[in-house]
Amino acid sequence: MRVQKIYLETTVFNYYFDMARDAHADTVRLFNEMAEGKFEPFTSDYAVRELMNASQEKRDKMMGLITRFDIKVLEESEAAKALADRYMENKLFPLKYMADALHVSCASVAGMDIIISLNFKHITKARTVQGASAVNALNGYSNIQTWSPMEVVGNDDDEE
Repeated sequence: MRVQKIYLETTVFNYYFDMARDAHADTVRLFNEMAEGKFEPFTSDYAVRELMNASQEKRDKMMGLITRFDIKVLEESEAAKALADRYMENKLFPLKYMADALHVSCASVAGMDIIISLNFKHITKARTVQGASAVNALNGYSNIQTWSPMEVVGNDDDEE
């Protein structure tokens, strides 16, 4: 079976270190499953740019995850920018959240299987996921799934 290519949006890096969040344990489990080879992880220059805005200590920790878990960083591209513009023209994201559109477009252009995000306000919202799939189809890109870590990690209950 082919290993799924996953795109890690910025919130996933934050939740890894935020033990007060409900999704922390599943986020850590996701990274452990990446280390076990269950997923092929990617992020982007767009995410790195956002991570660089964190405090020095937090930034160093989050950037360290990229190295520690061998996460490939996708470069910015004109194709991703153009697709993000299509999302914005279709009002899939509020104007001030172009960065969120760029995450989805970058993952789409790169042929990712899944976007992993805990951004429930803009990225994992059903309207956004459905709209992005429609825009992708119109622009020659495949459908992309958008899920939270909780939806992709294995469960101990699943083990037999």
